[in-house]
Amino acid sequence: MIYREAGQFKTSYAADQALLTIPMDRWFVMGLVAFAVIVMPIIGSDYWLGSIMIPVLILTIAAMGLNILTGYAGQLSLGSGAFMAAGAYMAYKVATNLPWVPVPFAILLGGCSAALAGIVFGLPSLRIKGFYLAVATLAAQFFLLWLFTHVDWFVNYSISGVPSIADYHLLWDWGPLVTGADASVEARYLFVLGFAILLALGARNMARCKIGRSWMAIRDMDIAAEIIGIRPLTTKLSAFAISSFYCGIAGALWAFCYINTVEPSAYDISVSFNILFMVIVGGLGSILGSFLGAAFIFLLPILLNNAPTWFGIELPADLLSEIELMLFGAMIIFFLIVEPHGLARLWQIGKEKLRRWPFPY
Repeated sequence: MIYREAGQFKTSYAADQALLTIPMDRWFVMGLVAFAVIVMPIIGSDYWLGSIMIPVLILTIAAMGLNILTGYAGQLSLGSGAFMAAGAYMAYKVATNLPWVPVPFAILLGGCSAALAGIVFGLPSLRIKGFYLAVATLAAQFFLLWLFTHVDWFVNYSISGVPSIADYHLLWDWGPLVTGADASVEARYLFVLGFAILLALGARNMARCKIGRSWMAIRDMDIAAEIIGIRPLTTKLSAFAISSFYCGIAGALWAFCYINTVEPSAYDISVSFNILFMVIVGGLGSILGSFLGAAFIFLLPILLNNAPTWFGIELPADLLSEIELMLFGAMIIFFLIVEPHGLARLWQIGKEKLRRWPFPY
């Protein structure tokens, strides 16, 4: 009774093709975006905005990228961290060597560089699939990180090898500082949030248009898709390119707006696995699942780490770290057994319950 779809008719093609066809969904999303843009910078502390919201939004962008590749196109990848590193290093090169390029475009160019790397390492997908493709993409993780570590050109021959990110305004010398140590946490949060909203809209639209339907056809049965005229070459490589583009932008934002440095250890293989867990827990083939999965995987260790203190239990730091890892793994396994389709499916079940509330039938 609370969440009702009955009686809501679509009387035009535009209404039928809208991103959110149900007014209640549309108003809820618009209210959520307005809350994130207007209210959060006002009520959120520096810790919440800088240490929670910014990394969650950046990881959400990376999870959306992997969701495009794995959830929609059905191609496995364990190289998300490497593509994030490609975006970060190339955005740093553009920002430092082409000062006339505004930092948002430098980040976009970093994403484009990651897309080219994704196309190169996605070529094996034309001949292999499944576990073998995952191992092939794992090569990107090792090769690209080795490249960025041993070739000093990527860090402008910095002696330390870990250069800091300078302070950049939104557009040249105009607007607030959005990167670097002197940028306010509110400006960095809104900068990252803008990218997250635009990329989420782009991913949602791509999933509904021709290219998204081609990805899903290849995912469901590639031979049948080829018979009906879908070219596996362009379809698979486009999925790798767009997925890597999203990961590259996430990596650039991670360097420019979160850690303020460019270092390979921030994009090691554990990052790739965490992004894969976010997609699985959040829900394959779901943009909403990318948001929910990133928040779950990032916030769960923080919650487990602080829970004993809330109950007055003092534990040694090393023991607390081991317990955190064990509970983290156990909760992921438990969650996947209870709902293997992810948090996005739980959200759908909740809406179905609201349609019948308060009647339990």
